[in-house]
Amino acid sequence: MKYIFVTGGVVSSLGKGLTAAALGALLEQRGLRVRLQKFDPYLNVDPGTMSPFQHGEVYVLNDGAETDLDLGHYERFTTGELSRLNNLTSGQVYEKVILKERRGDYLGATVQVIPHVTNEIKDRIYKGTSDDVNVLITELGGTIGDIEGLPFLEAMRQFALEVDREDVLFLHCTLLPYLKAAGELKTKPSQQSVAKLREIGIQPDILVCRTEEPMTDEMREKLSLFCNVPVRAVIEEMDVQTSIYELPLALKAEKVDDLVVEHLKLKAPDSDMQIWHDVVRRLKAPSHEVEIGVVGKYIELQDAYKSVYESIIHAGIANDSAVHIVRLDAEDIEKDPAKYLANLDGILIPGGFGDRGTEGKIAAAKFAREQGIPYFGLCLGMQIAVIEFARHVAGLKDANSTEFNAATEYPVIDIMEDQKDLATKGGNMRLGACPCTLSDDSFSIHAYGQANIEERHRHRYEFNNAFRDQLKKSGLRIAGTNPDRDLVEIIEIAEHPWFVGVQFHPEFKSKPNAAHPLFANFIATALKYK
Repeated sequence: MKYIFVTGGVVSSLGKGLTAAALGALLEQRGLRVRLQKFDPYLNVDPGTMSPFQHGEVYVLNDGAETDLDLGHYERFTTGELSRLNNLTSGQVYEKVILKERRGDYLGATVQVIPHVTNEIKDRIYKGTSDDVNVLITELGGTIGDIEGLPFLEAMRQFALEVDREDVLFLHCTLLPYLKAAGELKTKPSQQSVAKLREIGIQPDILVCRTEEPMTDEMREKLSLFCNVPVRAVIEEMDVQTSIYELPLALKAEKVDDLVVEHLKLKAPDSDMQIWHDVVRRLKAPSHEVEIGVVGKYIELQDAYKSVYESIIHAGIANDSAVHIVRLDAEDIEKDPAKYLANLDGILIPGGFGDRGTEGKIAAAKFAREQGIPYFGLCLGMQIAVIEFARHVAGLKDANSTEFNAATEYPVIDIMEDQKDLATKGGNMRLGACPCTLSDDSFSIHAYGQANIEERHRHRYEFNNAFRDQLKKSGLRIAGTNPDRDLVEIIEIAEHPWFVGVQFHPEFKSKPNAAHPLFANFIATALKYK
């Protein structure tokens, strides 16, 4: 078993997660079985209760774990399926240590950061692997020097002593800032970042330098000298031009995978990276183009709908098409839908919580239905479509979700009876993978090519089965149901080019070289009817 630890210095948001994911893709292409995990030093137990303004999207795994969005990068770039064991926060660590102390597991010992906290962190490193994995890549969130990250770095230092040194590799991401007035890159912040890391007892084996301008040989030699890293292990990581999916090829050109294989003494033949060359070719030279509007309430935040945007791009790759994503604030659309939506080739409403922007989303769904524009509703986007259909087609005036109006006369979206007791305890979220059976001759079954599927969920409210027959008689097609609880998972409008709402989050299972079937079908239809 081999271990790679990825750390970051100088500033946050350097792209450590993407670097770790791209490295995983490189090693997989060489025939290795890779797993990735993220350590987050913040004290929240998980990001499930954090605002999108603070943390971006919450990425949900098959087992229902609410995790950091970097795990989305890990699953998109590699084939390994992750679990709750692949995301660890300080909150989880301290919670576990305190529970053990309360139970008396430490037999009266004084509980300290070393060894009790660091032992829990090391234990998760071991548990993050499995028998079918060759390499575990662990990314540490935050920046070297953050007080919250010190126990994690100490645990990594200790871990490197417990296993053979040739089985561990430290990769440090840093920044070379470009000073426009001086017209040059500066290496001093990177030198100081590595010095801070070495004070802790960790010597990086590879230095990945984020930069907007090309590095010179002199800079590589200087960083090598002051950071005690071989010149060939000082890696240039320039901003990619077209897409993040160029990153594996960029790191391949810098021979990062050769360094890793050599250092860890792995037997792994070289790869031509054909899969990634194909992905990048389609991104750079598509045969078609299409314009898709995403209607949400966190539009100004790139990371709030990260997986949705990436899935749309994947669908474009699958259809050999450029996809121009138009971000639309739901509150603006409520006033004049045609002004913002009339020239779009498709409309997508993503998931979310709370009632802000709801009426604007309903107006967008109505416009898509009436104008025959392909519509794709995800989670809340599906519920919005049901509310709109109930109001304007089924005649249920002012129909709503009890999330937005607890006193609505027609609660077409509600918490189901068997969940209401849990609701009072705050534990009523439907999380993780659930089965779904698709109906014959639906848009969805044609997209999937099979009748039984499994998709990931993250929501509280459901389609209210009390209104199921009435909405069906008005023309709403129930295209997918949960076989265990008879919950509606997919709704469609048959008399429409493509109108689909899903209660789950298909964006969590899409990859650049394997677009999710529904996203691919959505973009294909948008191209057909544009």
